[in-house]
Amino acid sequence: MLHQAPYIVVEGPIGAGKTSLSRRLAERLGTQTLLEQPELNPFLSRFYQNMERWALPTQMSFLLQRAELLQDLKRLQKKNQRVVSDFLLDKDPLFASLNLAADEAKLYQELYTRLQPHAPAPSLVIYLQAQADILIERVRKRGVDTERPITESYLEKVTERYASFFHHYNASPLFIVNAEVLNPVDQDDDFELLFQRLNAMRSYREFFGYAQ
Repeated sequence: MLHQAPYIVVEGPIGAGKTSLSRRLAERLGTQTLLEQPELNPFLSRFYQNMERWALPTQMSFLLQRAELLQDLKRLQKKNQRVVSDFLLDKDPLFASLNLAADEAKLYQELYTRLQPHAPAPSLVIYLQAQADILIERVRKRGVDTERPITESYLEKVTERYASFFHHYNASPLFIVNAEVLNPVDQDDDFELLFQRLNAMRSYREFFGYAQ
């Protein structure tokens, strides 16, 4: 399936390694990348310091950035170029529901409706799943200044929302990776195993790295 998929998305909570794995897969497959740029969100560092105060502008900034990236996706697809991306637009409301107050969520939804961002369903979604204690360890290890205020309790809420979202997700074939025991970003053997399993994928939903 992997070599035949024109549009692949790698998703997962903060610290799961979705951007790094997207780059590594794109390099192996010889495809273009379509990656979020959180460093260009002017509100993100303030959000991690005071989530209640800065959640709305942070969310709106990401929504506008993602809508613009989708225009890039359309241009690449018109040229028949394959793409590996590190975000799924469908998960955008996940963070809105987690971080926004009711009146802010209503305003966000109005903006979302007016923008009418639309993304084609990916050919394949790879979901990197890990618990908060593993994620916070990886966030601390990579040492990004803006991420220092992130707490394990916040990551617990994020992972719960991701688990619920992907439990019900059926818009695309889904490959769920246990990113606690497998590290396809830093471990070459794990990446090769992942690559082989993705190529051999036959079912609409498969799990990798979990006890049978």
